[in-house]
Amino acid sequence: MSEKLKLTRPELKRQREALARFQRYLPMLRLKQQLLQVAIRQTESEYREAEMRYQEAAGRFRPLERLGRDRAGVDLEGAAKPDRVITGQQNVAGLSIPTFSEVSFEPIEYSLLTTPAWVDRYVEQKRELVASQIEQQILRRQLELLRGELLKIIQRVNLFEKVKIPQTREAIRVIRIYLGDQMTAAVGRAKIAKGKLSQGTDYGLDDLAMSGRPDGGQEA
Repeated sequence: MSEKLKLTRPELKRQREALARFQRYLPMLRLKQQLLQVAIRQTESEYREAEMRYQEAAGRFRPLERLGRDRAGVDLEGAAKPDRVITGQQNVAGLSIPTFSEVSFEPIEYSLLTTPAWVDRYVEQKRELVASQIEQQILRRQLELLRGELLKIIQRVNLFEKVKIPQTREAIRVIRIYLGDQMTAAVGRAKIAKGKLSQGTDYGLDDLAMSGRPDGGQEA
């Protein structure tokens, strides 16, 4: 409790409401944490699969890469340059992440008579390799976003569990003890005042009885 705690009934009410709010919000945070953890495991699995596809595509392209050095009169690099990367959006526990759909390439034109036969295969394999790289990039971005969000949620869960809820409970305990002590002291003061009042009343009646006169004076 960084700021001075007000030991009043309104503050007790405020602290109780805050505790109820924290306890209501904490399960939601824990659920979001679980959903993010599941999503991360799934995305990590998808990334490993994409990595395997990339390695397989790289293995198929490697023999053709040497052939591509002579260019064969075709812009091979331009033929493998993406024309459009199609992505989507997915909501995971309130977090929007990009998803990979496909990569499109512009059609290329070249002479079938003067161009070596391996060019078609080169372009096909190069495009597959490029598409696999882009898919991996998007999956890496997914993991970055998911892990970043998970870290923030874990920090909030810890804040509620280890700081906010314990502090609020302690504040409620301190205020209740103080108010209880104040009530006990007030009851004690009331009893003392009542006792003094009672003693004063009894003294007045006895004095009148001993005098034999209503006014308390002596007989002549």
